[in-house]
Amino acid sequence: MSQEQQQRPQSEPEPIKYGDVFPVSGELAGKPITPQDAAMMQMAEAMVLGKTQKGGTAAVMQSAAAKNERAGLVGHEDVTDVAQDRGILVEETDIPGRRIITEAVGGQTVDPMPVDQTAQLLGIQENAITIGEALEAAVHTAGDRPVDQSDAAAIQAAEARATGSSVITPGGLAATAQSAASFNSGMQREEDKIKLSEVLTAATARLPADKAVTAEDAEGVKRAELRNEPNAAAHHGGVADSLAAAARLNERIQ
Repeated sequence: MSQEQQQRPQSEPEPIKYGDVFPVSGELAGKPITPQDAAMMQMAEAMVLGKTQKGGTAAVMQSAAAKNERAGLVGHEDVTDVAQDRGILVEETDIPGRRIITEAVGGQTVDPMPVDQTAQLLGIQENAITIGEALEAAVHTAGDRPVDQSDAAAIQAAEARATGSSVITPGGLAATAQSAASFNSGMQREEDKIKLSEVLTAATARLPADKAVTAEDAEGVKRAELRNEPNAAAHHGGVADSLAAAARLNERIQ
């Protein structure tokens, strides 16, 4: 083997670009999806539609941006010039018997491509347990326990990893968990406190985006739970335990 062949560089990883997940063309198609682009779309959807749409444009952008950031291909504060200079738009039009939602980046309409195509790009494993499903599993193992600050912190960390954004969605899981923990801290009787099941039931449907649980996700959620637990031990069957179990199962099906 020649020295040239031995030193042949490996191909550099490529970020997920707009053209990979949306039917766009021109300059925008070649631009990487960045965290701040995703945050702007999330904010626009929340303002116009009341919340981020599950499986919608903002959710796809959040997942793509998170994957790009984890790979070190974009920075957390990065924004594309197309989005910054030409803007991000979400419009809702009501006509008799129909509701039309138009979302655009830089003047181009962005509708997610078929689910199977985007799932492969975003690293979603078929049959893998998602973060939303792992949170729902905690309802069965610890649903009767009152929500405390360690639960709220763990749920917030789980939501951030699912969506790829640290922005707390108003009325979302993290916001609901924090409100429940604050309410419970002022209650004396256990029966008056808000239980974990009341916060996490239908968690999958309430997350604007979701992903398969990884060992890294489980460890991050566990750290968040332990930081807010005076006894420095994860709750048995709680949020951190549930994600850890899901991560172990997912590793077996890879």
